[in-house]
Amino acid sequence: MTFTTRPEITGTFGAVASTHWIASAVGMRMLELGGTAADAAAAMGFVLNVVEPHLNGPLGDMPAMIWLAGADAPQAICGQGVAPLGATVEHMRSEGLTAIPGSGLLATVVPGAFDGWMLMLRDHGRLPLRTVMEPAIHYARAGHPILARAAGTIAGLARFFEDEWPTSHATWLPGGMAPKAGALFANLVLAETWERLLTEAEAVQGGREAQIEAARRAFYKGFVAEEIDRWMREACVMDAAGARRKGVLSGEDMAAWQAGYEPAQSVDYHGWEVMKPGFWSQGPVFLQTLRLLEGLEVDPSRPAGFIHVVTEAMKLSFADREAFYGDAPGDWPRAALLERAYAGSRRGLIGERASLEQRPGRPSGFEVLAEAAIARAQRETEAKGVGAGEPTMAHLSEKRGDTVHIDAVDRWGNMVSATPSGGWLQSSPVVPGLGMPLNSRAQMFWLDPGLPSSLVPGTRPRTTLSPSMARGPDGTRLAFGTPGGDQQDQWQLIWFLRLVHQRLNLQEAVDAPLFHTAHFQGSFWPREVRPGHLMVEPAVGEAVIADLRARGHDVEVAAPWTVGRLTAASRGADGLLRAAATPRLMQAYAIGR
Repeated sequence: MTFTTRPEITGTFGAVASTHWIASAVGMRMLELGGTAADAAAAMGFVLNVVEPHLNGPLGDMPAMIWLAGADAPQAICGQGVAPLGATVEHMRSEGLTAIPGSGLLATVVPGAFDGWMLMLRDHGRLPLRTVMEPAIHYARAGHPILARAAGTIAGLARFFEDEWPTSHATWLPGGMAPKAGALFANLVLAETWERLLTEAEAVQGGREAQIEAARRAFYKGFVAEEIDRWMREACVMDAAGARRKGVLSGEDMAAWQAGYEPAQSVDYHGWEVMKPGFWSQGPVFLQTLRLLEGLEVDPSRPAGFIHVVTEAMKLSFADREAFYGDAPGDWPRAALLERAYAGSRRGLIGERASLEQRPGRPSGFEVLAEAAIARAQRETEAKGVGAGEPTMAHLSEKRGDTVHIDAVDRWGNMVSATPSGGWLQSSPVVPGLGMPLNSRAQMFWLDPGLPSSLVPGTRPRTTLSPSMARGPDGTRLAFGTPGGDQQDQWQLIWFLRLVHQRLNLQEAVDAPLFHTAHFQGSFWPREVRPGHLMVEPAVGEAVIADLRARGHDVEVAAPWTVGRLTAASRGADGLLRAAATPRLMQAYAIGR
């Protein structure tokens, strides 16, 4: 019998899963009120802003996938904001920078999460905006039991906040005292911000759609944007590169941007079709790796071989990510990266020994990009400075965050997978009068010109955020994802392969041992590279660990039950709903009936 920590949740009415139990309960409440998966997901997203402020915030980012009942394929929603007009390579160089810091104001792009949620609610929700946002307002005003990791993050930054970011000190250490784990913690200023936004929205004549449009205006052209613009003109704060610098985000930048829909990227694998956001995310890494693996032996019942071949395939796909992914203007070879012929040309690079090299492909005409990616990886092998910019659990540091994830499916068959992030309390100071910090997603841009991921005003950073959807051979529709920065598409892939090849249920696959590599170029400050690195959970067994070391992997054994924060929800062709959530870190929950 396969080990599992919890039952796989099943039912026919609705199911939700998220990385915090309170958010999951709120999502289920929306379904009970007659809301759709969009209503449930958005309500969960706003609550997660409050109860996991070290992992995401209202001024962060929110890529999502939404699959409507009756639609043949999902769409991606891009809640990823763009670089401000003043964010140029020349400006960053003039500040003495060779890389964008992982914290502070220069790392800020246009906040995208709020508009992403509003777009989803306007087009696919049913409930009034106040109904969706009221739970978050309640927990911001009345307080919530603060997580131990959030409390630890605040305590570890108390002196820095006091000396350098006084607005954050006032917000996160009320009365000068860091909160204790499990104690009630409130953010009254944030509650007031949301109340003001709702009051302005409800003053507009018309129905829920008109109110949602009014909320979008209040956020991006009204008082929220005005407060951000006013503060950014004067603020000069310490960042991860060790200097006090001003930011460049303006109210004009916010007013010029809106969230939007995009077609999903997809590949087929052993009868499944897997869908991801585009090449401005790291999602296609998952798809590229599936293409590589479909011509190899993938057998999770033989763990050493399974871990080795999957890790080596991921190394190749992530090398391509660094060479070819991004949003900068240019004719990049992205379509070729998902073709079987291209995977076939790369598959022979996977051998019996762990690779210690960065090996991007060389599609015809793009050899220079591949060489540039290799050169960057060599340049960034040493960590530079101290930052709070890497949300990868890294590993379980109190000063580094993570992300959150949400899955929802309603009684009609609508599904959402969303991965909100950014706006971490440890990465940017709180904006006065709003109760929320800005994001630091611009750290993913490179300051080398002419690359797909070069800093260009008006373009999106190549984010790690990567929600997922899939359709099985029997018609099952699946929404899934995880926090974890560069690890997101590693943990999701491993989980999915167990689902396909071992035929585990959602919870069994979540509970199975996880692993990941940091072999490739990291996305976050200080952009570290660790050739041959492989982290595994000890549950794989000592014999497997010894085998992997013998193959040349630089194995790091994680503490038990600490790798990955996967959640998932599905709907079978017969209407049966399922959901699962990781027991790791004892936060995530799936709820359904």
